[in-house]
Amino acid sequence: MIRIIIADDHTLFRVGLRQMLHSFAGIEVVREATNAAEALVAASAGGADLIIMDLTMPGVSGTSLIEQTRKAHPDLPILVLSMHDEPGTVRRALQAGASGYITKGSSPDTLFSAVARVGAGERFIDPSIAESLAFDAATHGADDPHHGLSQREWQVLRLIAQGVMLNQIAEQLHLSPKTVTTHKAHVMEKLGIGNNADLIRYAIEHRLFD
Repeated sequence: MIRIIIADDHTLFRVGLRQMLHSFAGIEVVREATNAAEALVAASAGGADLIIMDLTMPGVSGTSLIEQTRKAHPDLPILVLSMHDEPGTVRRALQAGASGYITKGSSPDTLFSAVARVGAGERFIDPSIAESLAFDAATHGADDPHHGLSQREWQVLRLIAQGVMLNQIAEQLHLSPKTVTTHKAHVMEKLGIGNNADLIRYAIEHRLFD
């Protein structure tokens, strides 16, 4: 029996995921979490073999939540289930300590394979993104400055590049405008960029928000 924690802030998605997981033999959902704090509490309660985690939830999320969970519970594998399939996002999640990564567009068979493999202590990447991940690694240098961005900085960069205003970014990410401004400053410093136009140009050239 593989006992699972689901951590995702969308109720309808959690309900659907729980029902799908319960349709698989040998899999049981034991707890659910709607934000980062609840996810850490659920992990601390013990009795789980795997946590399926979204990358963007209220509170600390993304790679920061993966790192915190791994630090507190090194024996609890993390399977990321996200809407994001960009190679940089996948790479950062795996580097932070995730054992697997699949997208919310994955098939039930892929979900089952991922749960079975990661639950058994192995690693798994959604086949639909594995090829693009390998291609990105071959065509873009690992030393590109955007690889040094944190998950939050990556989120802020993507939204700025899409033309979202800073106050709207703050609302979407459940952050204060001041915090978003700080993240933006860090992004521009790490990328060596001095204005929004160059920031958007960099994102386009490196295909950071396809």
